[in-house]
Amino acid sequence: MSGHSKWHSIKHAKGAADAARGKVFARLARQIEVAARQGGGDIEGNPTLRTMVQKARDASMPKDNIERAIKRGIGELEGVSYEEVNYEGYAPHGVAVLVETLTDNRNRTGSEVKNIFTRNGGSLSEPGAVSWQFDRKGVVLIAKTATNEDDLMLVVLEAGAEDVEDHGETWQVVTPATDLAAVRTALEAAGIVFVSCDLTRLPQQSVPLEDAATAKSVLRVIDALEEHDDVQNVYANFDIPESVLEAAMW
Repeated sequence: MSGHSKWHSIKHAKGAADAARGKVFARLARQIEVAARQGGGDIEGNPTLRTMVQKARDASMPKDNIERAIKRGIGELEGVSYEEVNYEGYAPHGVAVLVETLTDNRNRTGSEVKNIFTRNGGSLSEPGAVSWQFDRKGVVLIAKTATNEDDLMLVVLEAGAEDVEDHGETWQVVTPATDLAAVRTALEAAGIVFVSCDLTRLPQQSVPLEDAATAKSVLRVIDALEEHDDVQNVYANFDIPESVLEAAMW
């Protein structure tokens, strides 16, 4: 099992816990606002907004919160104007890190993200330094108890998925970013329940981290970045064996 994929599952569980505290709701509201501002408030006519709204629904975000976020995005309600800014850098041991933020103050966020890298043994890089190492993909996680591999492949490959990977207790379905919605719809139509369904960035190559101390030094940077209020997503190209990852988490 890829440690990076295992971390993806852990992040999903962490996200569920954060949602109970409202942290995920705040982040999703920003994403919805920006998607509506850039592509309009029509969910059916704006694929990015449709994806963000579905993520909000999956997180059990109240309908009123979603609607207010859309209205702020299209200017029907007053609110802070956010812009998308990505930061690129390296964690210890040469692990590439891509950070997606939504901010109302580019200078403040940039300074704070740089400090997080520096304090934790990493470094901020110039734009384009690491982003080329990641591909935009859709990823669906499905518990193995939900279906068997043959039935799953029959459904998702026909809908546009690129691959189905065995990740221990789950199947991971990888899709082109543009086909994630179609794969999700096909799974729902087939009655196959999934654990998570997200747009993400997958590394083209991974840096192996073979011991707990090394893994901890990298995860420390990732954790610190994810705690920042302006940070929406953090992607990194590490690969940690499951046994090492479990030791590093404690």
